[in-house]
Amino acid sequence: MPRVLVDAAAVPADRGALIRYVDGLIAALHRAGADLAVVCQRSDAERYGRLAPSARIMPGPVSITNRAARLAWEQTGVPLLARQAGAQVIHAPYYSIPLRSGLPTVVTVHDVTWFTEPERHGTVKASFFRSATRTAVRHAQRVIVPSKATREELVRVLAADPTRIDVAYHGVDQTLFHKPGPDEVRRATERCGLHGRPYVAFLGALEPRKNVPNLIRGFASAVRDLPEPPALVLGGGVHEDDVDAACREVEATVKVVRPGFLRVPDLPGFLGGALVVAFPSRGEGFGLPVLEAMACGAPVLTTHRTSLPEVGGDAVAYTEPDVPAIASALGQLLASPARRQWLGEAGLTRAKEFTWDASAEAHLSSYQRAIE
Repeated sequence: MPRVLVDAAAVPADRGALIRYVDGLIAALHRAGADLAVVCQRSDAERYGRLAPSARIMPGPVSITNRAARLAWEQTGVPLLARQAGAQVIHAPYYSIPLRSGLPTVVTVHDVTWFTEPERHGTVKASFFRSATRTAVRHAQRVIVPSKATREELVRVLAADPTRIDVAYHGVDQTLFHKPGPDEVRRATERCGLHGRPYVAFLGALEPRKNVPNLIRGFASAVRDLPEPPALVLGGGVHEDDVDAACREVEATVKVVRPGFLRVPDLPGFLGGALVVAFPSRGEGFGLPVLEAMACGAPVLTTHRTSLPEVGGDAVAYTEPDVPAIASALGQLLASPARRQWLGEAGLTRAKEFTWDASAEAHLSSYQRAIE
């Protein structure tokens, strides 16, 4: 196998779905016997050493905790470490790449909503990721995307060469994301202050493309006439102004809980304990929270947009992203325990089709193509 250097130092500080991608991939590459070197933040060195005991762990300087410093160091520091490690290929798992490494480079492009829906991102952030994506697609030997929908969008938006794009679906850690027991549900819901109250769950960044304001309004409409309405729990960080505004609009009897980032060990109890996990996103590169909720036995409501049908298949319920559609679909699920039970069981079965081991094999094939 080729010696691969993975630049895990690029993982953002918010440590959401991307960290689960990088962690899951590195652990699976190790299980596959890959000859692996991992560049990382100093604070992550111990964790990557546990995930991949045979890998060479190469912490970067303390200064790269600053994003601007990391991006500058990526151009010189990562190539230097790659040469020290004797790497044959560099994998950049988060859009940006070193441009003059002297080695074949593989880059992961997670989605293209920076181009298709720039208004749903901050101006500075969208501008940076558009530039990084254009550069990476132009200069990397191979581009890895997490879904066929993302590959099609990349070809459509940037006229990227489809023969240089490899699809590698994400996996789900079945030991971490599993159908929870009552104690796990109780522990997770107590941390959210629910005290046994039924709830609908959302997990993800509270950013515009996740469509959380419409979820809040649709939820409020769906539960308005229920004698004992469930709560809506928004697990995730970054409270957007639009989310605050939507919360102010709903009646005082509608309970919306925002616990912020949830601990990873609490996620199975949080997702698996929900009446419904609602994820009405306007577009995803993959949609890892949908897969993780399915693996926890939760009935899932999502949209037909971009990659989400590739993940959910026939094992989830679908809605359009507007308020009336969300209210109708959510109301129907809340009124049908039998439908929710069927979706939960179907989701458990489908989630087993997505493994990090299969993802690692797809990545290894892409690395080899880059070298060739």
